[in-house]
Amino acid sequence: MQTDTRPAASRGGRDVVRAAVVVGALGVVFGDIGTSPLYALQTVFNPADPHPVPVNDENLYGVVSLVFWAVMLIVTLTYVTLVMRVSNQGEGGIMALITLLRRLTDGRARRRALVLAGLGVFGAALFFGDSMITPAISVLSAIEGLEVVQPGLADAVVPVTAVIIVLLFLVQRQGTAVVGRFFGPVMITWFLAIGACGIGGIIQNPAILRALSPTYALGFLFGHFHIAFYALAAVVLAVTGAEALYADMGHFGRRAITRGWLLLVLPACMLSYFGQGALILDDQNAISSPFFLLTPGWARLPMVVLATAATVIASQAVITGAFSVASQAAQLGYLPRLRIAHTSASTIGQIYVPWINWLLMVSVLTLVFAFRSSAALAYAYGMAVVGTITITTLLFFYLAHVRFRTPLWIAVTGASILLAIDLLFLAANLTKLLHGAWLPLLIGLTAFTVMTTWQRGRQVVTGERARAEGSLRALVTYLHSHAGGLTRVPGTAVFLNRGKETTPLALRANVEHNHVLHRHVVILSIETETVPYVPDSERIEVDDLGFAEDGIVHVIARYGYIETPNVPAALALLEPDSTEGVLDLDDASYFLSKIELTRGDAPTMAAWRKRLFIATSYVTADAAEYFGLPRDRTVIMGSRIAV
Repeated sequence: MQTDTRPAASRGGRDVVRAAVVVGALGVVFGDIGTSPLYALQTVFNPADPHPVPVNDENLYGVVSLVFWAVMLIVTLTYVTLVMRVSNQGEGGIMALITLLRRLTDGRARRRALVLAGLGVFGAALFFGDSMITPAISVLSAIEGLEVVQPGLADAVVPVTAVIIVLLFLVQRQGTAVVGRFFGPVMITWFLAIGACGIGGIIQNPAILRALSPTYALGFLFGHFHIAFYALAAVVLAVTGAEALYADMGHFGRRAITRGWLLLVLPACMLSYFGQGALILDDQNAISSPFFLLTPGWARLPMVVLATAATVIASQAVITGAFSVASQAAQLGYLPRLRIAHTSASTIGQIYVPWINWLLMVSVLTLVFAFRSSAALAYAYGMAVVGTITITTLLFFYLAHVRFRTPLWIAVTGASILLAIDLLFLAANLTKLLHGAWLPLLIGLTAFTVMTTWQRGRQVVTGERARAEGSLRALVTYLHSHAGGLTRVPGTAVFLNRGKETTPLALRANVEHNHVLHRHVVILSIETETVPYVPDSERIEVDDLGFAEDGIVHVIARYGYIETPNVPAALALLEPDSTEGVLDLDDASYFLSKIELTRGDAPTMAAWRKRLFIATSYVTADAAEYFGLPRDRTVIMGSRIAV
């Protein structure tokens, strides 16, 4: 039996924030954005950039000021202050926004909402690109510190990175429950260390604090637009991980994330950026690796070790985020059922998706060996980040007006300002299209095509299947009037079906070919709600179909889009009165209808999409395992459908 296992901070609207929750958030939520100082400034002034930014005092003040105000406007204002106010029963992330959009029922608003939900699906697809690039760029940037410690180790960077990444993905099946308790203290040490190094740099050249003034950012942007515009493509790297703050809100609560950000993460990151800027003011050659050169010589090797740990944590967070997005997408019908393993007995959100894990590992290793440096990958990274941010901002302001009744003039004004900033960053990243920015777009477009094709294919298969199954009520009526022609055998049979309008193919085959019907027949439908969790009190709905004395009932089991269905646990919630007696669940037989897909001639989809849909169906998880059915009492009956 599944229960609500969310943290207390996210249950029932309670906002009590304990120190342990804040520490936990520091260990999971801020890994991505907290490791951005490793490579952001270095990338801006990278001389190998196709649009290099000259290193001089004026440009440096402008860039550091742009970094500060980009973080304040996009992370602090857009996400922490605004977007995180919108949740789906405490859950955040772009999938939460999509489900809120899908719940709109008003005619015109619903049509617009469905279009925006499709855009949101593309944003979720871009997240898969982020999940591939983040581990590669983060771990590479940390291991590149070896070059600063000992230049002769340059050739070891890629192999060491590859080994760490392989180990990272190999331990995913163990879950994060054991190591998770160490993430918070490690990240606290990381933030304190980079903040202290930043203070040291600022003390050496406090003039860098002038960049706190927005006049430097605006002066650089409008006075040197031909340079500043291209710099924005790298400045956006300072806000990578903003989506993680929102996506993990359900695990830790808004207040814990807000306090962790404002009290530690934001000050530490800004101190590091300003300290690096102060170092470059003194020595322009420091631009080769300002983060590690800011560290005292005696502490550089320990800092490489600490940075590696921090980037592994950042990678862990985005990998588990990919597991969650894939699981939610499958529940909402955008992906096939995927085999999911729960890695924690107490936390429902900790899951492991093997297929996604190995796909990510191969993709990340490919990126490491293809790009070979964090600077080369940075051109690709920004596009994935800013694309998701722009879509999230748009969906938020639409929901703020339509669902939460924010006055139109406020929504339009806020959206215009913040979307103008997002679109400026997006345009700047498009200039890197031929230098790597095409990669996340290709990954996102591929994932989007797979997700929308699967959604469309499911609609086609559901329609064809409904015609083959026929009316359930007609069959039940027939069975009632021709009961003498059937052999009623003792026991309970559970037939999984998509709804109560049609007959399970397995049930029809049992009746028409075997002329057998169990004494108790449960036709079970699983419904995924547009909420994260469904309490057990609202899990089950029973319909006797008008002939209760025949022992045939239809049961709906409702689950949230974060939960994994468990059929035996759901049936255990049934009251004896609702099924005309006690069901023998210990010896019940479970019947599944297995569909074999073939390519038909009907113009339901383009031929290439039909082939893609059928190919995608091969990764579908075993239904018995997915629904928690006992293997030794599950019967699978096949049927063929053309798409």
